[in-house]
Amino acid sequence: MLKMIGLLAAVALVAGTSAASAQAGRFYDPVTQRWESYGPGLGSQKSPVERELVSYSGPYAPGTIVVDTKERRLYHVLEGGKAMKYGVGVGKEGMQWSGVHKVTRKAEWPGWTPPPQMRARERAKGRILPVYMEGGINNPLGARALYIGSTIYRIHGTNQPWTIGSAVSSGCIRMANEDVEHLYDNVEVGATVVVKR
Repeated sequence: MLKMIGLLAAVALVAGTSAASAQAGRFYDPVTQRWESYGPGLGSQKSPVERELVSYSGPYAPGTIVVDTKERRLYHVLEGGKAMKYGVGVGKEGMQWSGVHKVTRKAEWPGWTPPPQMRARERAKGRILPVYMEGGINNPLGARALYIGSTIYRIHGTNQPWTIGSAVSSGCIRMANEDVEHLYDNVEVGATVVVKR
């Protein structure tokens, strides 16, 4: 009986520590298998994939956003043979796509309107999605969104930064909030978006 009480106390302690850590602005990163801290401020959540300035010799002009879904990286092509490289989350198997479009709109802390097919798919799994959700820290679109052509897809932030580098979305390109804010500040409406499979 004492062993059982001790075990329950240990489980409660771990659960309490997990809840306290999450409330203190930390998240468990399954890649590093450690508790990680979010960046400063509500909109700055740390990505497990650090952004970096890299050399670029590809065929796309400066200003182009190139998403490599196999590599799970987004490149923002810059002048002088450089690109800013970000980690991204991409569509799950069967929900990936490719194409060339333009950024048609930008939004800060966007609202989320799940498409009817997504709501139906999630309902079949027993999960009820809202018809609409106001923008904010708990919104799955995160801090910023770049709307891609007339598609239902976005390049957007997330409230789950630990998913960056994974195939997790319904087709959207997911970035950590601190990274999507950085990209948003450096991209204009009309920029070309190339999504490659």
